[in-house]
Amino acid sequence: MNWTIIRRRGLILLAVLFLFFMLVLPLILVASEALAKGIEVYKQALLDPFAIKALILTLEATIAAVILNTLFGLASAFLLTKYDFRGKAALGALIDLPFAISPVVAGLFFIMLFGRMSPLYPFLRSEHIAILFAVPGIILATVFVTFPFITRELIPVMETQGKSEEEAAATMGANGWTIFTKVTLPNIKWALLYGVILCSARAMGEFGAVSVVSGHIRGKTNTLPLHIEILYNEYNFTAAFAVASVLVILAVLILIGRNLVEWRAKRGMNDVN
Repeated sequence: MNWTIIRRRGLILLAVLFLFFMLVLPLILVASEALAKGIEVYKQALLDPFAIKALILTLEATIAAVILNTLFGLASAFLLTKYDFRGKAALGALIDLPFAISPVVAGLFFIMLFGRMSPLYPFLRSEHIAILFAVPGIILATVFVTFPFITRELIPVMETQGKSEEEAAATMGANGWTIFTKVTLPNIKWALLYGVILCSARAMGEFGAVSVVSGHIRGKTNTLPLHIEILYNEYNFTAAFAVASVLVILAVLILIGRNLVEWRAKRGMNDVN
């Protein structure tokens, strides 16, 4: 038999086995453990008030992170690709900072910035502004760990397109807003949507930074990952896996959305060609 075919089939088998043991098997185990005591126990775990509040808080933090990171991503990507200025490389490196540091370290950063040891603490306390161990801290932590995703999806696309179309529109008298909405945005819409999907997936599963700043207050500052941890530590395994299945379902939906975006983007490129 041809050694090329053997190697190809061996690599395919290795990839399939890796995906099975690292992805498929854990998903099967989550589903089986979640339903181990029956559908009624599963429903009770999902309808628990603390679980519902954790889900709502997770969605709130995700939506806030996506909105803020979309605005930041569009502005930063446009700045880095359409303009040349001193400190451009440094700005690009700072955007990648959340990729380089642990989320727990990011959480400690917010503790130092807004906690009792911070110079801002007397002002925050006098104005009754709660950031740590409250929803604003969770949103800030989620935004921090997710803000590079949209920018890093937009920059390669905008660099490939160059500046010629924007410059042509400017010479014809179009203002900045018109250039952005009529020229730039249509060319990057699929990359933007792809970045939004990645940002959403990362935000919903964030644990480290949120765990540090949340205080683990049930019904107030627990997101779904934190709620799962508490249930697991209390040896309530069925409920923990039941709630974890919600994150699995959301992850599958996000994966389907990502694949649809990739397919639509490739189809659009083929139509143009």
